[in-house]
Amino acid sequence: MRIFDTNVQELKYKVLMELAWQTWRGNDAFMVFNEIANEIVKKDENPMSCCIYKDRAIVAERIRIALGGDKNNPNVIQVIGIACDECPEAGHVVTDLCRGCVAHRCADGCKLGAITFDEEQRAHIDKEKCVECGKCAKLCPYSAITNFKRPCERSCKVDAISMAKDGVATIDSEKCIACGACVYQCPFGATLDVSSITDVIKTIMASENNKNFHVYAMVAPAIGGQFTYAKPGQVITAIKELGFYSVEEAAMGADIVAYHEAEELSEKGGYMTSSCCPAFVKYIHTKFPNVVPNISSSLSPMAEAGRVIKAADPDAKVVFIGPCTAKKAEVRIPEVNKYIDYVMTFEELQAMIDSKDIIVEELPETDLAEASRFGRKFARTGGVTEAVQEAIKEHGFEDLEFNPIICDGVDKCKTALLRANKGVLPNNFIEGMVCTGGCIGGAACLSHGDANKAAIDKYGDNAAMPDIKTAVETAESRK
Repeated sequence: MRIFDTNVQELKYKVLMELAWQTWRGNDAFMVFNEIANEIVKKDENPMSCCIYKDRAIVAERIRIALGGDKNNPNVIQVIGIACDECPEAGHVVTDLCRGCVAHRCADGCKLGAITFDEEQRAHIDKEKCVECGKCAKLCPYSAITNFKRPCERSCKVDAISMAKDGVATIDSEKCIACGACVYQCPFGATLDVSSITDVIKTIMASENNKNFHVYAMVAPAIGGQFTYAKPGQVITAIKELGFYSVEEAAMGADIVAYHEAEELSEKGGYMTSSCCPAFVKYIHTKFPNVVPNISSSLSPMAEAGRVIKAADPDAKVVFIGPCTAKKAEVRIPEVNKYIDYVMTFEELQAMIDSKDIIVEELPETDLAEASRFGRKFARTGGVTEAVQEAIKEHGFEDLEFNPIICDGVDKCKTALLRANKGVLPNNFIEGMVCTGGCIGGAACLSHGDANKAAIDKYGDNAAMPDIKTAVETAESRK
C-alpha cells in the first residue's frame, strides 16, 4: 500500500528513516553521510538526475537540512541549491502556438522593443529587455504567449519565493509564513523543511526510559485522517513504542482555545480572528499589521496543551506531532517554546516508526481521552467555528450574536482580512486556515484527499469528553 502521495515525499522519508536508524544506534550523522547517501542512491539503479553522484550530493544536502539546516538562515523552509536547477526561466514565453502572423500585435504593444521575429515570423522575447508587463500576452490573438511560473513560485501565495541570478529559488524570510506549500509542490524536492528528528531521538534516549525526565508526545487531531493503513489507536501505541512516556491530545488545547475565545468574544465586542494556525497568524503580522490587535489572545492549541502538561510536570519534554511545517516556526517563539520543546511532522513520525521496525497494524489500540469531539474537529475547515459556537452555548452567552466567516486557503483569508482592515467586515469572527481544507491539507501530511474530512469527523465523534467544558475542567485539574 502506498503511504505517500509523491515520490518526492518517499525520498524525503527514506533520508529521515536512515538518519533515525543511525541515531538510534548512537552513530553521529555527520560521520555516516556517505553510508546514508549510498544506501538511498544505489549504484545499480537508474539515477534521478544526471548521475548518481549528483543524486548523492542532493541526499547529502537533505541530510544537512534534516539536521537543522543552515543555522544562519532563519527560515524553517530552506532550499537545496544543487537540486534547484531544472526549471526553465520563469516569466512570459512564446509557445508553439505562435503562428508567425503578419499583424505582430505583440510587438506593437511592447514599448520596450523586447519582441523580435525570426525568418519564419515567429516571435521571441528578449529577457534582457522584458519587464514582464504581460501586454504582449493580452494582445496575441492566438494566446501563444503565456506567463510561466515555477511550481514553487506558483504555490507561494504570499510571494515569498523569487529566483536569484543563478536560477536558484530564494525565500524571503520576512514574507514567508512557513506553510510548506512549496515543499509539497516542488517536483524536484528542492525546498525542504528543517527537522528535529535526531534531537527528538536523542532526547528519548537521554531520558533513559523516562527515568531522568518524561518525554511526552502530543498528537494533532489531524492524525485521525492519516496513517490509513492502520487504526488511529494502533498509531498511538506505535508512538508509545518509540519510548514516549505518554501520548497527549493537542485537541485538549483546542477545547481550551475555543472556550477562551468564546469568553473573549463576549467581553471585547468587535471582531476577532482565530489563533490556531501559525501560518495565518504570521500572514496577519506581515500583511495586515492593523489587524494584529484583533487576533485571539489564546495561544495555539499546541501551546495551550503544552502549558497543561508542563504545569503538571515542569521537567517534561514535549514533542508535538502533526501535519504542519509552520509549527516548526511557531515553536521558536519564546512564549511557545516554554511549553513545546520540539515539533515533528507525520512524515517524520512515519520515518521514526519504520526506523524501529514497528509493525503498526499488528499493535493493539490505545485510546486517548483528553478532548471533546469539537476539539478534535479543529483539524478540518469549519471545525474551529463549530467549537467556538458550541463554547458560546456552553457558557450561556445567549446575548452574543455569533457571525463567523470560515476561510481556508490564503486567497480566502486575504479577502476577509482586506475587508476587516478597511472596517467593512460584517462578521465578528474570522476562522483562518492557510492550508486548503484546514490542517488535514497540511504540507507534511502523508496524503492529501477529500476522504480526510470524513475520517476526522469519525475520529471526532469517538472522542471521550462529552463537551468542551468538561474537557477544559479536566485539563485544568491536572495543573
